[in-house]
Amino acid sequence: MNFTVDNKEKHYLVTCNIENLNSVVSPELKSELLVISKGGNKNIVLDLSKAKYADSSGLSAVLLANRLCRDSGGTFVLTGLNEHILKLIEISQLDRVLNITPTLGEAVDLVFMEEIERNLEDPE
Repeated sequence: MNFTVDNKEKHYLVTCNIENLNSVVSPELKSELLVISKGGNKNIVLDLSKAKYADSSGLSAVLLANRLCRDSGGTFVLTGLNEHILKLIEISQLDRVLNITPTLGEAVDLVFMEEIERNLEDPE
């Protein structure tokens, strides 16, 4: 299984279990993300701590997750990036639009914080 999906309290945690996030596996990731989103879930944390390499199709899957969460009023957080993947994101200037945290704990904290802020803005 290339990706593990866990339903947590306020988010879905998608863990990449492979080293290469490339055109071979990115369709599978996109499919997982669409299933999560279609299920009405708006917060996703993508943990890439096991990934060592990503190409443009991998980044495309990351951008899909970001768009799905944003469009549903949720939060997408990318975590566990190694130096190579982080550099690719920075070169692409995607670090300006993505929520990126160094650790999974910080990613979860960010999701909770943004959920609290949304609840304060819209207390229904």
